[in-house]
Amino acid sequence: MKNKVDYQLELDQIRNVLGYDFMALALVESAEFDYVIKWKYASGNLNDRFKRIVLRSGRGIAGLVFKTGKPLLLSSVRNQVGLNHLFKYPIIKSEELASIGAVPLWNDARVAGVLLGGFRSGLQVNEERLEELKNYAQKGIGDLNGKELLLS
Repeated sequence: MKNKVDYQLELDQIRNVLGYDFMALALVESAEFDYVIKWKYASGNLNDRFKRIVLRSGRGIAGLVFKTGKPLLLSSVRNQVGLNHLFKYPIIKSEELASIGAVPLWNDARVAGVLLGGFRSGLQVNEERLEELKNYAQKGIGDLNGKELLLS
């Protein structure tokens, strides 16, 4: 099993290769009656507020990606979300992101995490960049194997 240093190192490497301003990894944890999703690791972050964000399934970026098992693309936060609704997406607000892409991290046919890449200004996440992010997620990160479907 890999440790925290491996996740951080892999995240730093992916961010450098893909050229994102910010990259974060959220992992799913069991709660008493449900699951909670927490941003555990970040690269290129402005602060450590991401560590205090706790989301439920279906809430926030990580919660939506976890619940649906599908990528999320917001090429323009300003146009697609609006400044009045940023409170629903605390990671965008705390890291001042203008464009994001998020993909599920699968582990043995189950979503176990979310990989997010974002830009603060200039560049935008588009379909091509989102596809690159998905490719990294499918290779597996840390001890998450990236396997969406298991064949018996």
